Amino acid sequence: MSRYFFLSLWMIFSAAHADEKTTANDAHDLAYSLGASLGERLRQEVPQLQIQALVDGLQQAYQGKPLALSEARIEQILADHESQNAEHSAQPSSDAAMENEQRFLTAEKAKPGVKELADGILLTELTPGTGTKAGPDGKVQVLYVGRLPDGTVFDQNTQPQWFNLDSVIAGWRTALQNMPVGAKWRLVIPSDQAYGADGAGDLIAPFTPLVFEVELRGATS
Repeated sequence: MSRYFFLSLWMIFSAAHADEKTTANDAHDLAYSLGASLGERLRQEVPQLQIQALVDGLQQAYQGKPLALSEARIEQILADHESQNAEHSAQPSSDAAMENEQRFLTAEKAKPGVKELADGILLTELTPGTGTKAGPDGKVQVLYVGRLPDGTVFDQNTQPQWFNLDSVIAGWRTALQNMPVGAKWRLVIPSDQAYGADGAGDLIAPFTPLVFEVELRGATS
Protein backbone atom coordinates (compact mmCIF):
# COMPACT_ATOMS: atom_id res chain seq x y z
CA MET A 1 0.00 0.00 0.00
CA SER A 2 1.93 2.99 -1.20
CA ARG A 3 1.45 6.73 -1.14
CA TYR A 4 0.33 6.37 -4.73
CA PHE A 5 -2.42 4.05 -3.50
CA PHE A 6 -3.60 6.71 -1.02
CA LEU A 7 -3.45 9.34 -3.76
CA SER A 8 -5.64 7.13 -5.94
CA LEU A 9 -8.00 6.59 -3.03
CA TRP A 10 -8.21 10.33 -2.39
CA MET A 11 -9.10 10.85 -6.07
CA ILE A 12 -11.84 8.21 -5.76
CA PHE A 13 -13.27 10.00 -2.74
CA SER A 14 -13.07 13.37 -4.49
CA ALA A 15 -14.79 12.12 -7.63
CA ALA A 16 -17.45 10.36 -5.61
CA HIS A 17 -18.23 13.46 -3.57
CA ALA A 18 -18.42 15.55 -6.71
CA ASP A 19 -21.21 13.32 -8.07
CA GLU A 20 -22.88 12.55 -4.72
CA LYS A 21 -26.66 12.94 -4.47
CA THR A 22 -27.67 14.49 -1.16
CA THR A 23 -30.12 11.82 0.00
CA ALA A 24 -29.67 9.69 3.12
CA ASN A 25 -29.73 6.44 1.16
CA ASP A 26 -27.20 7.71 -1.36
CA ALA A 27 -24.91 8.95 1.41
CA HIS A 28 -25.04 5.57 3.16
CA ASP A 29 -24.53 3.63 -0.06
CA LEU A 30 -21.63 5.84 -1.09
CA ALA A 31 -19.87 5.36 2.26
CA TYR A 32 -20.46 1.63 2.16
CA SER A 33 -19.24 1.35 -1.46
CA LEU A 34 -16.08 3.27 -0.68
CA GLY A 35 -15.44 1.08 2.34
CA ALA A 36 -16.03 -2.11 0.34
CA SER A 37 -13.73 -0.93 -2.45
CA LEU A 38 -11.02 0.03 0.03
CA GLY A 39 -11.44 -3.21 1.95
CA GLU A 40 -11.04 -5.31 -1.18
CA ARG A 41 -7.84 -3.53 -2.16
CA LEU A 42 -6.39 -3.75 1.33
CA ARG A 43 -7.26 -7.45 1.59
CA GLN A 44 -5.14 -8.08 -1.52
CA GLU A 45 -2.28 -5.71 -0.72
CA VAL A 46 -1.98 -5.97 3.09
CA PRO A 47 -3.52 -9.29 4.14
CA GLN A 48 -2.46 -9.03 7.82
CA LEU A 49 -3.71 -5.46 8.28
CA GLN A 50 -5.12 -4.57 11.71
CA ILE A 51 -8.60 -3.37 10.79
CA GLN A 52 -9.30 -1.52 14.03
CA ALA A 53 -6.11 0.54 13.68
CA LEU A 54 -7.14 1.32 10.10
CA VAL A 55 -10.58 2.49 11.29
CA ASP A 56 -9.04 4.59 14.06
CA GLY A 57 -6.65 6.31 11.68
CA LEU A 58 -9.33 6.86 9.06
CA GLN A 59 -11.80 8.26 11.60
CA GLN A 60 -9.32 10.55 13.32
CA ALA A 61 -7.98 11.95 10.05
CA TYR A 62 -11.45 12.35 8.53
CA GLN A 63 -12.75 14.19 11.61
CA GLY A 64 -9.67 16.37 11.91
CA LYS A 65 -8.74 15.00 15.32
CA PRO A 66 -5.15 14.68 16.62
CA LEU A 67 -3.47 11.58 15.20
CA ALA A 68 -1.84 8.90 17.34
CA LEU A 69 1.33 9.03 15.21
CA SER A 70 3.33 12.04 14.09
CA GLU A 71 3.21 13.09 10.45
CA ALA A 72 6.91 12.27 10.09
CA ARG A 73 6.35 8.76 11.48
CA ILE A 74 3.43 8.15 9.13
CA GLU A 75 5.42 9.33 6.11
CA GLN A 76 8.37 7.11 7.06
CA ILE A 77 6.18 4.03 7.55
CA LEU A 78 4.44 4.55 4.20
CA ALA A 79 7.74 5.22 2.42
CA ASP A 80 9.29 2.04 3.87
CA HIS A 81 6.25 -0.01 2.89
CA GLU A 82 6.26 1.41 -0.61
CA SER A 83 9.96 0.66 -0.98
CA GLN A 84 9.50 -2.95 0.15
CA ASN A 85 6.62 -3.47 -2.28
CA ALA A 86 8.57 -1.98 -5.18
CA GLU A 87 11.63 -4.12 -4.40
CA HIS A 88 9.52 -7.27 -4.17
CA SER A 89 7.70 -6.65 -7.45
CA ALA A 90 10.71 -5.45 -9.43
CA GLN A 91 13.05 -8.39 -8.86
CA PRO A 92 12.37 -12.07 -9.29
CA SER A 93 13.22 -14.33 -6.36
CA SER A 94 16.71 -15.75 -6.11
CA ASP A 95 15.32 -19.25 -6.56
CA ALA A 96 13.59 -18.28 -9.81
CA ALA A 97 16.72 -16.54 -11.11
CA MET A 98 18.88 -19.58 -10.33
CA GLU A 99 16.39 -21.91 -11.99
CA ASN A 100 16.43 -19.72 -15.11
CA GLU A 101 20.22 -19.82 -15.13
CA GLN A 102 20.33 -23.61 -14.85
CA ARG A 103 17.86 -24.02 -17.71
CA PHE A 104 19.96 -21.71 -19.88
CA LEU A 105 23.23 -23.49 -19.07
CA THR A 106 21.69 -26.91 -19.68
CA ALA A 107 20.43 -25.81 -23.09
CA GLU A 108 23.81 -24.30 -23.98
CA LYS A 109 25.68 -27.43 -22.90
CA ALA A 110 23.54 -29.54 -25.25
CA LYS A 111 24.50 -27.53 -28.37
CA PRO A 112 26.85 -29.15 -30.93
CA GLY A 113 30.56 -28.49 -30.49
CA VAL A 114 30.32 -27.21 -26.93
CA LYS A 115 33.13 -28.17 -24.56
CA GLU A 116 33.20 -27.65 -20.80
CA LEU A 117 36.15 -26.13 -18.97
CA ALA A 118 36.70 -25.97 -15.23
CA ASP A 119 34.01 -24.33 -13.09
CA GLY A 120 31.27 -25.01 -15.63
CA ILE A 121 32.53 -22.58 -18.28
CA LEU A 122 31.32 -23.58 -21.74
CA LEU A 123 33.27 -22.88 -24.93
CA THR A 124 32.62 -23.25 -28.62
CA GLU A 125 35.63 -22.84 -30.91
CA LEU A 126 34.75 -20.43 -33.73
CA THR A 127 38.31 -20.01 -35.06
CA PRO A 128 41.29 -22.16 -34.03
CA GLY A 129 44.46 -20.56 -32.74
CA THR A 130 48.08 -21.73 -32.79
CA GLY A 131 49.86 -19.05 -30.78
CA THR A 132 51.01 -18.85 -27.19
CA LYS A 133 48.76 -18.86 -24.15
CA ALA A 134 48.64 -16.37 -21.31
CA GLY A 135 50.02 -17.24 -17.88
CA PRO A 136 48.00 -16.79 -14.68
CA ASP A 137 49.63 -13.43 -14.03
CA GLY A 138 49.87 -12.41 -17.69
CA LYS A 139 48.07 -10.01 -19.98
CA VAL A 140 45.75 -10.59 -22.91
CA GLN A 141 44.85 -8.47 -25.91
CA VAL A 142 41.30 -9.18 -27.01
CA LEU A 143 38.38 -8.15 -29.18
CA TYR A 144 35.12 -9.14 -27.54
CA VAL A 145 31.35 -8.77 -27.39
CA GLY A 146 29.48 -9.54 -24.18
CA ARG A 147 25.79 -10.49 -24.21
CA LEU A 148 23.09 -11.37 -21.70
CA PRO A 149 21.20 -14.66 -22.12
CA ASP A 150 18.51 -12.90 -24.18
CA GLY A 151 21.12 -11.63 -26.67
CA THR A 152 21.30 -8.05 -25.38
CA VAL A 153 24.80 -6.59 -25.80
CA PHE A 154 25.99 -5.15 -22.48
CA ASP A 155 29.67 -4.59 -23.36
CA GLN A 156 32.02 -4.69 -26.35
CA ASN A 157 35.09 -3.11 -27.87
CA THR A 158 35.91 -2.27 -31.47
CA GLN A 159 39.69 -2.10 -31.10
CA PRO A 160 41.94 -4.76 -29.52
CA GLN A 161 42.37 -4.01 -25.82
CA TRP A 162 44.88 -5.24 -23.24
CA PHE A 163 43.75 -6.60 -19.86
CA ASN A 164 45.63 -7.98 -16.87
CA LEU A 165 44.21 -11.42 -16.13
CA ASP A 166 44.07 -10.60 -12.43
CA SER A 167 41.66 -7.73 -13.18
CA VAL A 168 38.95 -9.60 -15.11
CA ILE A 169 36.10 -11.85 -13.99
CA ALA A 170 36.98 -15.38 -12.89
CA GLY A 171 35.41 -16.96 -15.99
CA TRP A 172 37.67 -14.95 -18.27
CA ARG A 173 40.77 -15.84 -16.24
CA THR A 174 40.02 -19.54 -16.58
CA ALA A 175 39.07 -19.46 -20.26
CA LEU A 176 41.80 -17.17 -21.54
CA GLN A 177 44.59 -19.22 -19.97
CA ASN A 178 43.37 -22.14 -22.10
CA MET A 179 43.08 -20.07 -25.28
CA PRO A 180 45.90 -19.80 -27.85
CA VAL A 181 46.58 -16.53 -29.62
CA GLY A 182 44.67 -16.32 -32.89
CA ALA A 183 41.66 -18.24 -31.56
CA LYS A 184 38.11 -16.94 -31.41
CA TRP A 185 35.80 -18.59 -28.89
CA ARG A 186 32.21 -18.29 -27.79
CA LEU A 187 32.15 -18.51 -24.02
CA VAL A 188 29.19 -19.10 -21.73
CA ILE A 189 30.17 -18.13 -18.20
CA PRO A 190 28.04 -19.16 -15.19
CA SER A 191 27.08 -16.37 -12.83
CA ASP A 192 29.32 -17.71 -10.05
CA GLN A 193 32.28 -17.10 -12.37
CA ALA A 194 31.01 -13.62 -13.28
CA TYR A 195 29.02 -11.26 -11.02
CA GLY A 196 27.20 -13.85 -8.91
CA ALA A 197 24.42 -13.04 -6.47
CA ASP A 198 25.23 -9.32 -6.47
CA GLY A 199 25.00 -8.67 -10.20
CA ALA A 200 26.49 -5.47 -11.60
CA GLY A 201 24.25 -2.49 -10.96
CA ASP A 202 21.33 -2.04 -13.34
CA LEU A 203 23.30 -3.67 -16.14
CA ILE A 204 23.55 -7.29 -15.01
CA ALA A 205 20.98 -8.84 -12.68
CA PRO A 206 21.94 -11.30 -9.93
CA PHE A 207 22.51 -14.90 -11.03
CA THR A 208 22.94 -13.95 -14.70
CA PRO A 209 25.18 -16.13 -16.90
CA LEU A 210 27.11 -14.20 -19.55
CA VAL A 211 27.90 -14.99 -23.17
CA PHE A 212 31.07 -13.67 -24.82
CA GLU A 213 32.61 -13.90 -28.24
CA VAL A 214 36.33 -13.37 -27.60
CA GLU A 215 39.14 -13.15 -30.13
CA LEU A 216 42.61 -13.42 -28.60
CA ARG A 217 45.10 -11.16 -30.41
CA GLY A 218 48.01 -11.28 -27.99
CA ALA A 219 49.12 -12.83 -24.71
CA THR A 220 51.95 -12.60 -22.21
CA SER A 221 52.95 -14.93 -19.42
